[in-house]
Amino acid sequence: MKIKNIVYILLALGIGALIVHRIMSNATAGKSSNTGPNIPTVTGMVLKPQTFKDNISIAGTLEADEQIEIRSEVPGVVESINFKEGSKVSEGQVLFKVNDIELRAQLSKALTAKKLASENDRRAKLLLEKQAISQEEYDIASADYQSASAEAELIEAQLSKTIIRAPFAGTIGLRSISKGTYVTPTTAIAKLVNTDELKITFSVPEKYAPQVSVGTILTFTTSDSREVYSATIYAIDPEVDITTRTLRMRAIMDNRDNKLYPGAYANVQLPLETISNALLVPSESLIPVQNGKRIFILENGKAKEIDVEIGTRTGQAVRVLTNLKPGDTILTYGVMALQNGSSVDVVLEEFEPISQVQ
Repeated sequence: MKIKNIVYILLALGIGALIVHRIMSNATAGKSSNTGPNIPTVTGMVLKPQTFKDNISIAGTLEADEQIEIRSEVPGVVESINFKEGSKVSEGQVLFKVNDIELRAQLSKALTAKKLASENDRRAKLLLEKQAISQEEYDIASADYQSASAEAELIEAQLSKTIIRAPFAGTIGLRSISKGTYVTPTTAIAKLVNTDELKITFSVPEKYAPQVSVGTILTFTTSDSREVYSATIYAIDPEVDITTRTLRMRAIMDNRDNKLYPGAYANVQLPLETISNALLVPSESLIPVQNGKRIFILENGKAKEIDVEIGTRTGQAVRVLTNLKPGDTILTYGVMALQNGSSVDVVLEEFEPISQVQ
């Protein structure tokens, strides 16, 4: 029993000695760590001017060069349909005809009245020359003739509208009528679309507007294809939309191969300018602050924070516009925990951003 107690006592003493030793070691380590600075290691790069193609990516919509809904200007029963759905039609081609029997009868009556009024006008003129009637009587006969002539012309114009022709060449869509259908000016017959050329309509933020002009060539892709197409800006709105602060523009492209359809989405890449001495930094090096962006540079072995203005972003880089110059060493990674004036150990790396907006 005595031996067992002695063993317990020795174990207790050993454990106590170990605890005391550990506490002393930690205290010594703490003192030694306070005797010198704990300098963080961060990544940096030396700024070099680069050629930068300043483009912006904008959403646009494809539109037909010309597009209308075919309608009849006069009411009536469809007598014949002269087109196939989805087919090409030429300018002036007859599309359909409205029955005109009533208008022809009205025209015949109007022409007869016109002929009679013309004869009355001729006789009244002869009588006026012989002073057999008054000027007022002649004026009444002349007015009757002019009214009859106008009535005949009006019916002739309505008669011509019973034949509906294509106002321009294009592709005609699905029809909503059949032979024998009674149509009115509100009845939509079919759509006629010219897709040989397509327009791309898009809006540019007002700050970029001065950098874009008529004749600028842009590229775009669609949501269902990776093929890159090109178009040329031909029209720009004369004023900025005060609601969106954007300026609407329109470009046109050749679509005679009919690869694209109106109404499709277009992801437009609009070139603004090419800058030969742009300063690009990794997006991770920028620290957001209340009034903009901030970046750390290396100065005399210490981190110095600088407020900067930024321009266009690419997929991995940002163009800095102010307060930096070529040759500055900027701190890129590991900067979030830095403070202004803190000492840093910098590992320099090369940075080769893609110099075009993605």
